[in-house]
Amino acid sequence: MLVLVETPAGYGLFRVKNKKLLEVEDANDLTSFFASAEVAQKSVHLEAFAKFKDTKHALDEVLALRESKVGKSLKKFLKKHLLQTDASAQLAVSDKALGAAIRNKFGIDVVFTPTTHEIIRGIKEQLSNLLDGLSAKDRQQMAMSLAHSLNRFKLKFSPEKLDTMIIQAVALIDDLDRELNNFAMRLKEWYGWHFPELSKIVTDNLIYAKTVQLIGFRSNTRNVELSPLLPDE
Repeated sequence: MLVLVETPAGYGLFRVKNKKLLEVEDANDLTSFFASAEVAQKSVHLEAFAKFKDTKHALDEVLALRESKVGKSLKKFLKKHLLQTDASAQLAVSDKALGAAIRNKFGIDVVFTPTTHEIIRGIKEQLSNLLDGLSAKDRQQMAMSLAHSLNRFKLKFSPEKLDTMIIQAVALIDDLDRELNNFAMRLKEWYGWHFPELSKIVTDNLIYAKTVQLIGFRSNTRNVELSPLLPDE
């Protein structure tokens, strides 16, 4: 079985060396096959690796993978290292939809199971030890660079999105205004049982609410200074 692994640096194709990997019934038991660099190297080995040319190249491929599509580089990679060398081999992938796209395009026997998912995760954990010339630090820098590029792509300015934001903001203001009016009406209704004349004296909703907060009980009206609540006009 061959295993397709997508990394920030490029595409990797690994072959399962230890057949016991495929015989494990509980996927959680696969962690022991990748517990160390030595054990991992006995479990799988690298068949081929295609490094991305630059960050833009990596971004194009990642965007295709996000939509479960076979990008140009992945298509070329599979043709060269799978179809032309071992077309009958099973190919394990990490994305079920991507696997279906690969199967439809090339007719390859694609596998996606909890077992293959754990194998791929184990490979990624030991990737620096399974790939020559790619340290964990290099891989981290590539991942950060790709993440920044991907975020910039997501946040790219779009007039349509700006229109949507304005429409949503206006709708939110309308909703807030409606809710405030409802609360003001309920306050006048409830406090009106105690002090019905106040709603005729104070018509502004905000000043009314502040007045109620300041007065409290009706009998306290003569003891409260209300001039600070009066409008400047």
